[in-house]
Amino acid sequence: MPSPHSMHDDIEHVLISEPVLQARVATLAAAIQEDYAGRDLVLVGILRGGVMFMVDLVRHLDMPVEMDFMATSSYGNATESSGVVRILKDLDTSVDGRHLLIVEDIIDSGLTLRYLMENLANRNPASIAVCALLDKEKTQGDSVVQPEYIGFSIPDRFVVGYGLDYAQKYRNLPYIGVLKPSVYGGE
Repeated sequence: MPSPHSMHDDIEHVLISEPVLQARVATLAAAIQEDYAGRDLVLVGILRGGVMFMVDLVRHLDMPVEMDFMATSSYGNATESSGVVRILKDLDTSVDGRHLLIVEDIIDSGLTLRYLMENLANRNPASIAVCALLDKEKTQGDSVVQPEYIGFSIPDRFVVGYGLDYAQKYRNLPYIGVLKPSVYGGE
């Protein structure tokens, strides 16, 4: 009987190991805690990819925070953004006069994040900042959003794991891995 296929077999190589990820999340949380001490902070998690990152980040915060979530779509089952951003789930919380920290898994083109920031700015928050686990190194135009907190700058490769997916799979990998191009029809 053949052995079952493991999702680890689809990974070309591990880019960021689980221990390195967890250490960086703790460091980011410490910086956020220092910067937002005494403020009314709402963490805005971007579904679905940002969930694992946000959960681990919140576990390291020793301060009152509120969590809410938004869901957007710009990829579908593709490996690159379609350029059209849609809000699939909006916030349940009023953000008027409150400090917002958008918790994002990855900044690729920056289009989705720029759209979200503009959308949230119209709701009169006290401030908006971004905490991104991954920032892809790309040559981009002026649409780039510069996050206040960055976990890792990574090469322009298609990555999965720790919340990031391809066709809704691989999110549960405990590390960030480069997906083999043969899996998604890449070169």
